[in-house]
Amino acid sequence: MAVRRVLKMGEPLLREVAEAVTRFDAQLAALVTDMDDTMRAFSGAGIAAPQIGVSARVVIFELRDNPRYPHLTPVPYTVLVNPVLTPLGSELDDGWEGCLSVPGMRGLVPRFRRLRYRGFDAHGAPIDRTVEGFHARVVQHEIDHLDGILFPQRVRDLRNFGFEDALTGQMTPMPD
Repeated sequence: MAVRRVLKMGEPLLREVAEAVTRFDAQLAALVTDMDDTMRAFSGAGIAAPQIGVSARVVIFELRDNPRYPHLTPVPYTVLVNPVLTPLGSELDDGWEGCLSVPGMRGLVPRFRRLRYRGFDAHGAPIDRTVEGFHARVVQHEIDHLDGILFPQRVRDLRNFGFEDALTGQMTPMPD
């Protein structure tokens, strides 16, 4: 359908809790198509509806042949509506993240290593998956958008946050 403008950090909608989806209809299908077109146009691993200006609890994600993440394990294409996330254990992994709404910036973010997520696909069919690693990281990052949270809010040490071009070759945790 269309590549939409991606909202940037500071825009009010990105700080709000998104509204639950109540209808699985043509309007939702059009939103998902626009999200997919936008995610691919910007080589994202995922995108949430609020990032394109829509307050709806919808995320999509996929990692396959992505030039931004050439060395990571593939993540299957998923449309996830009204997601619920349950951490499986308390183990956290630190990993570098970026975001289409925070262009040019990277930060070291702790995320749950393993989790279960549930929700619905674009047609209303249930989804229930247990995942770990980068897949778990992407899901947590995207669901944060639905709760008005951007990854810089999760960075524990601002020495591990900065412009991507300045961090190239340095993206490892700095000692305390």
